[in-house]
Amino acid sequence: PADYRGRYVSTKGPLNVPRSPQGHPVLVQAGSSNAGRALGGRFAEAIFTAHQRLEDAVDFAADIRTRAVAAGRSGSDVKILPGLSPFIGETEKEAAELEAEFTDLLNPAFNLPTLNGLFDLDFTEDDLDTVIPLSAIRATGQTLDNNHSRSQVVAGIIERERPTVRQLLGRLAGARGHRVFTGTPVQVADTIEEWFRAGAADGFNIMPPYYPGGLEVFVEEVVPILQERGLFRTEYPGITLRSSYGLDVPENRWTVQRAGKAGRVSA
Repeated sequence: PADYRGRYVSTKGPLNVPRSPQGHPVLVQAGSSNAGRALGGRFAEAIFTAHQRLEDAVDFAADIRTRAVAAGRSGSDVKILPGLSPFIGETEKEAAELEAEFTDLLNPAFNLPTLNGLFDLDFTEDDLDTVIPLSAIRATGQTLDNNHSRSQVVAGIIERERPTVRQLLGRLAGARGHRVFTGTPVQVADTIEEWFRAGAADGFNIMPPYYPGGLEVFVEEVVPILQERGLFRTEYPGITLRSSYGLDVPENRWTVQRAGKAGRVSA
């Protein structure tokens, strides 16, 4: 019962307003460290996560679902939502040119401290076209340390793609370590379908590189393709985020079974 007596506030009894249609807000967790995974598997109803490769995303989703079951929940109680930042063009060339245009808009003085801070580096504006040496990340000891999930993601980009400082800043400026995909509407739909069918994602947190145009082109060009494939709804099942995610309304812990009475009543 809501019965509290403190130095400044005293209150007694339940709040005399109806319960939220969602029961309580959807609990969203972000972060893929060991501690973050433990928290997400036990409590989260949705997880906002960052992965560059399909195989890593599949392993992460499987791990979270295993942790959820170990906590007495169902694996379907947690929706895995990787971030995806799409540069979309009518052709691959147009999409690549759009990404390059945004990379050219970078303000190195603003973005360099973020990169340097991840790995204790000292890159300057004179180093923008320097390929980042692997020694720069390995010296930190955090390359694949699961207690530093964002450093781990960025280190993976450096190891696989060997980008210049400028190129990496472009990846981090908008998506902040989340996956950047450049291509046509069909190619964007293809990669979403691939990840979904592989079990890597229940949905995606779309992070357009610019507003409103980046969101508009996704809605107008990509969503219809997903709908044609039966992968995206054509109408919403309810009015809440919880209903859109297909999550159950949590049981009211203040609901009690009255002796001699059928059914449940609110305390």
